[in-house]
Amino acid sequence: MGHEGSLILVAGLLLALGLAASLLAGRLRIPGLVLFLGVGMLVGSDGLGLIDFTDYRLARTIGIIALALILFEGGLAAGIQEIRPVLGSALALATLGTLITAVVTGLAAYWLLDLTLLKAMLVGAIVSATDGAAIFALLRGSTLKRRLARTLEGEAGMNDPVAVLLVLGFIEWIAHPGYGIVDMGLLFVQQLGIGAIVGIAVGWLAVQAFRRARLATGGLYPVASIAVVAIAFGFADVLHGSGFLAVYLAGLAMGSANLPARQTVHAFHDGLAWVAQLAMFLALGLLVFPHQLDEIAWQGTLIALVLVFIARPLAVLVATAFAPLGMADRLVLGWAGLRGAVPVVLATFPVIEGVEGSLTFFNIAFFAVLLSTLLQGTTFEPLARWLGATTAEPALPRPLVEVGTIRQLGADVVEVPINEGDAAIGVRVRDLGLPRDALVNVLVRNDEALPPRGSTRLEAGDLLYIVARQSAVAALESARQRWRSGPVGPAPRPERTPPSGAPIFTTRPWTEADGDPDAPTHCLGLKVVERLNTRWDVPGALVVLEDGRYAVTGPHLLVGAREQVQWHARRRLRTAASDAERAWWQEVIGASAL
Repeated sequence: MGHEGSLILVAGLLLALGLAASLLAGRLRIPGLVLFLGVGMLVGSDGLGLIDFTDYRLARTIGIIALALILFEGGLAAGIQEIRPVLGSALALATLGTLITAVVTGLAAYWLLDLTLLKAMLVGAIVSATDGAAIFALLRGSTLKRRLARTLEGEAGMNDPVAVLLVLGFIEWIAHPGYGIVDMGLLFVQQLGIGAIVGIAVGWLAVQAFRRARLATGGLYPVASIAVVAIAFGFADVLHGSGFLAVYLAGLAMGSANLPARQTVHAFHDGLAWVAQLAMFLALGLLVFPHQLDEIAWQGTLIALVLVFIARPLAVLVATAFAPLGMADRLVLGWAGLRGAVPVVLATFPVIEGVEGSLTFFNIAFFAVLLSTLLQGTTFEPLARWLGATTAEPALPRPLVEVGTIRQLGADVVEVPINEGDAAIGVRVRDLGLPRDALVNVLVRNDEALPPRGSTRLEAGDLLYIVARQSAVAALESARQRWRSGPVGPAPRPERTPPSGAPIFTTRPWTEADGDPDAPTHCLGLKVVERLNTRWDVPGALVVLEDGRYAVTGPHLLVGAREQVQWHARRRLRTAASDAERAWWQEVIGASAL
């Protein structure tokens, strides 16, 4: 047991060091991934010598598993609704952009280094992909425009399979001179096609299974989601498809659906992705031997500079030539091509296959990662701000928050910040236009929780915690967009001017021809201009009509002036058959008096 205990202790200490590095990175304003690599180098053979690790095959296995988990979490956090508007740009960057980056960097390696063309192209392929872990970590603390952030997210999720195929193709070409560009093209079609089919199919089946299954406890849903990752990747790989593409698409499918325990699964995979990043960067750091870097320092630096300043910007310009993006947006995308663990993981492939000079390729990839992360990661946010590509909103929306057993009842709690400049500032809570199945539960102002009332007006800096049924989350997101940019709040209430010949006071049963009593658009042929209240026990509402009169919809239609509606509501209050009905007529009396 002593040996196992020592291994567990070492693993715990390494994770703790990784967390400490993350905290330190935040204080120093540098990407945490750099320090994760540094921790691995520190405890490795060339550092303190605490861990002797030279197993490239194991490192690749760790990297593949970690990347699969990171890509699944990326798809899960995004969802197809967020990716769809930028799908064309993201796909072009992931395919054409990655290919151009590989070719340009490969040609530079051929010219600058003493390599054959195929080996130079292999170097270009190794460093061609942006890294999902690095990009996601960068965006979590960024205020980049949402469209640009989603473009980078989509590219990072989809370009790993392309880079992997380029590396595998060039390794095969080096080993077998009869292999050619046509064979590589067929490999791309096969891998990407099978990976896409498997990812979509597994994702769809997972959504159906999650919706129909009723697991005994919420803790089993993350277990089921890990099974989805393993099945998607493994099934695609067994069929000679791209497992990375499959897990990303499966994550997108699940992230797009309203599922039980949605936030439990999201929170679990967010934490698991961080563990994967730490493990992957620590393992790769252990493989780096600083005493070997002197020999290729200048070569690695030149390749990294070509990659950062020439290959990536050129790839962005070509791949987004027809996208609705300004030059400032393209400059930001060009500067956001962070390399991370992916190139280092890919650099283990030729080492394992015994390609001549592969250790040099590994060290060059490490230099590319180090310089890219330091140079681009530390300057990205200031550059984006200077180019006007940032907003007051987080680049990635804050996740929904689950409270207690609310999830088990089919609801979520959504945290919505009210920022400076939002259209919702000054608007009353009851005028926010919330979906029927959503309710402001708590308003936090100046770090104090306030019980919100319908008449409470919002201020900049407020935090709204909204309880919403899962079926209303999409409608709530639409409302959130209006709160940011408008229009929001009631239209000016018209003067009461009943049309000639129209009855002043009307009460009758509601009919199917009158429409939806929960969200009426017209009553007695008059347009509804404002909804004051929504009835909760049965479908119904209190609204204002275009002629200034009030209408109460529901089982019965009541239309009249304020005094008439209040008089009728008091009568109904006395004869109400239930507490819910009694509460409704009290709300009608109160709301119509304002």
